[in-house]
Parts: sequence; C-alpha cells; structure tokens
Amino acid sequence: MSVLIVDGANVVGSVPDGWWRDRRGAAERLRDRLAERDPAQGAEIEGIGAVEEIVLVVEGAARGVESVPGVRVDPAPGSGDDRIVELAAAYAERGCVVVTADRELRERVRAHGARCVGPRTVRPVG
Repeated sequence: MSVLIVDGANVVGSVPDGWWRDRRGAAERLRDRLAERDPAQGAEIEGIGAVEEIVLVVEGAARGVESVPGVRVDPAPGSGDDRIVELAAAYAERGCVVVTADRELRERVRAHGARCVGPRTVRPVG
C-alpha cells in the first residue's frame, strides 16, 4: 500500500477539453473522479493497486478546491511541483506513486524513491 500523489495541473492539462476556461471546475472534476476510487472503500487503481491515501495537489486558480472523502486536496502555497516533491520526501518511508507526465518532476520525486505513472492512470481517455 502507498500514497497516491496526483499532479492536478498536469493531469487536468493532459486533456484539451477547455479546462483553461475554468481551472477550478476542472480540478473539482478530477477530484470527484479520484474520489470514486476511495481507498477506504477498498478500491484499487489499475496499474497501481491498492493505495491508502489519495492526495491531489492543486495550484493557482484551483487552490480553493476542497477535500472530499477519499481525496485530500493539498493547495500548494507556491509551485505545485515543489509541493509534490515535499510530499514525496515526506512519504518516502510509506512509499508513494506520483501521477504526472512532467519529466523534470518525475526525476525529482524518483530521487525520494517515488514511483511515477502517467495521467491516463487516473483519468478516462478521450
């Protein structure tokens, strides 16, 4: 079991569905999709397996998004990438999986032992 850390801006930005017109709404939709995989309900995520906690890191206009059961929303005080690296370091003992397509961020979190997967892991394709 591990912690799933989701790079909200990167995952939302991976689908050209007009998210830029409503960044907060796009982050809320992602949060709600993640909540359907609530670890407390024993849900598993394909390609990852069981996780004990889901953390959605948001930044900028999405900072006001609230946590819901199954997903803790972590508003980055500055750079979302920097916050994700901090979380990866904090969860190094428990193990974590980071969802992002950002190559530089992947390198940074792997230095803390995190495993990385792409955005398709947590969002529907299309």
